[in-house]
Amino acid sequence: MGKESVCFLTIWITLGKIFATFSSDAEPTNATLFVNTTATSAPLPTTTEWLTDFSDIVSKFSLRTAELPEDDICYLVPGRPETIKECEFNAETQTFIMIHGWTVQQTKHTLFDVWDMKLLNRFFVLGFQDELQLPWERIHLLGYSLGAHVAGIAGGLTDNKISRITGLDPAGPTFEHADEQSTLSRGDAQFVDVLHTNTRGSPDRSIGIQRPVGHIDIYPNGGTFQPGCDIQNTLLGIALEGIKGLQNMDQLVKCSHERSIHLFIDSLVNTQQKSMAYRCNSKDTFNKGMCLSCRKNRCNMLGYNINKVRTARSTKMFLKTRDMMPYKVFHYQVKAHFFSKDKMSFTEQPMKISLYGTHGEKENIAFVLPMLNDNSTLSFLITTDVDIGDLMIVKLQWEKDAILSWSDWWGSSQFHLRKLRIKCGETQSKVIFNAKDGEFAYLVRGGEQAVFVKSKEDNLSRKERRMHRLKMQGSLFEQNTA
Repeated sequence: MGKESVCFLTIWITLGKIFATFSSDAEPTNATLFVNTTATSAPLPTTTEWLTDFSDIVSKFSLRTAELPEDDICYLVPGRPETIKECEFNAETQTFIMIHGWTVQQTKHTLFDVWDMKLLNRFFVLGFQDELQLPWERIHLLGYSLGAHVAGIAGGLTDNKISRITGLDPAGPTFEHADEQSTLSRGDAQFVDVLHTNTRGSPDRSIGIQRPVGHIDIYPNGGTFQPGCDIQNTLLGIALEGIKGLQNMDQLVKCSHERSIHLFIDSLVNTQQKSMAYRCNSKDTFNKGMCLSCRKNRCNMLGYNINKVRTARSTKMFLKTRDMMPYKVFHYQVKAHFFSKDKMSFTEQPMKISLYGTHGEKENIAFVLPMLNDNSTLSFLITTDVDIGDLMIVKLQWEKDAILSWSDWWGSSQFHLRKLRIKCGETQSKVIFNAKDGEFAYLVRGGEQAVFVKSKEDNLSRKERRMHRLKMQGSLFEQNTA
């Protein structure tokens, strides 16, 4: 994506004139649209023939380019087509229309914003498109929070499908159970991708919408809460800013919500460290490491470079991230069978795993096994921000938790493991690790690390492994007739 080929349009709206027309206790469902200063309570039209005069809308479209991304170099003004020429707008470039969401101060007038911004965006997408003959395939709407629904409604009312809409944690309150005409939905563009980063809470009360609304809906870290956004970290960041930090108290609420923006930016600036998401039915299944397949479009990139896969139903995808840019991590599924001569059962057991590879290493990755029983096969997900390369050695340790069991008083809690099976989502490699010393490695609660090394058999081809088994064990026919 060359620097010269991108321009951004950020929408700024002055609502004083419009809000003056509404009573402060007006119901959102009776919100009114304005054309030629005439108020009407009619339902939202499904055609665009009435969009002819925008002189009464106090608004402007801020034009920015890759060369001056922080400055408003010019403004496109509704009702003044001459501003298109004055701004030297290049219709041949990729055009992004960025639509903001609500802020703490705007919450009271949220739904009024929806109606007003809906009108403005239809003006740009339709009015300016007619003026410039702007190719539909070069229009990409990006909407954050409330702005995601605005983008959807604007796109849904166009006569031709725009290329793409990206929803950045679309707003949840009042939208969770709304119909498709009132929210961002799959039919609003040729391709709709959505990031969900703050869905904690009951439906319709979470800041971000919980249900999938796009062709691809990605839920980073489960979508409910983002790393680094806990109260302790947020307050620390505010404190380090001193008095200026008091202006950022709203980060206690917005941190996870705004992470959707930072994740999309990350996909633009850290192109060599692209975050990968994986199709999965639920975050619980994903957290077991059971969804790291890339077969048949089961994995995809997060953000700008996403592969535009359209399916009959919304596709839900998950991934883990770091707490800061670059957000990319590597995902590993670890499968192990735990044996024990004694009857044992544990819950919420703290573990640590260390990975050593050809490119690097990552030690003491902490995770928790929700259930640990004798003679059980478990699958769990671990992540690392280090590119380890080809895995060679794995060390597993069982830590003591705060609560002692009867086995800690009367003897040691011990499991033995024969091998580990590890799959990397990013490389799709599958590797078998055997106990380093002997047939089994022993995992003792509060004890030493159990060490596993890459199986020599794993370096063989499938045909070579089959021939090796025949040589060592004979054929099934020979075993059955012996």
